[in-house]
Amino acid sequence: MLEGKAVIALTTSGVWVGFCYIEEWSHGKFVANSGLIVSPDFRKSGVAKRIKENTFALSRKKYPDSKIFGLTTGLAVMKINSDLGYEPVTYSELTDDEAFWAGCKSCVNYDILMSKNRKNCMCTAMLFDPKDHYQPEETQEHFKEKSKIYERLLRLKQHKFLQAFRKKDNNAKKVQAAQPHNKPFMGFFEKIGL
Repeated sequence: MLEGKAVIALTTSGVWVGFCYIEEWSHGKFVANSGLIVSPDFRKSGVAKRIKENTFALSRKKYPDSKIFGLTTGLAVMKINSDLGYEPVTYSELTDDEAFWAGCKSCVNYDILMSKNRKNCMCTAMLFDPKDHYQPEETQEHFKEKSKIYERLLRLKQHKFLQAFRKKDNNAKKVQAAQPHNKPFMGFFEKIGL
């Protein structure tokens, strides 16, 4: 924030409404608009879109030649990004900066990302390339036409990726069940989720 790489939304009386910030990757070749947060009291009011628009404009001003990208599992954020001119892309088109990908370690889907060698995950990658991009009107129209497909794709990704982990968990439980329990209370704690 001290570097002027964040957008903070407040009401006229100073109540915090939302936030988004800019991160630079690969020596400025890429920037990400990250951490979009909107206070629950202000959700579904259009404020997320305005924060993203302002963060995007700030990114374009500070990094005019950088590719701007984001990862999201949310259809609403995909729509906002499409309205700004972002396009869905493969992960290979994003930064290869190890520090960026290390930031994914805190995500619940990190195992999925790594099992796919960082080629795909639950998130949809979206990119705005200032040198080669569609006009926002074109990406808006494309998103409108394809939104049902994106919804199905998100559900399919969730089902398929999680299916592999469910099988892995079930196999681990079978192996564990076949082993004798030396601890008499272990079954009880497993049943209550401890």
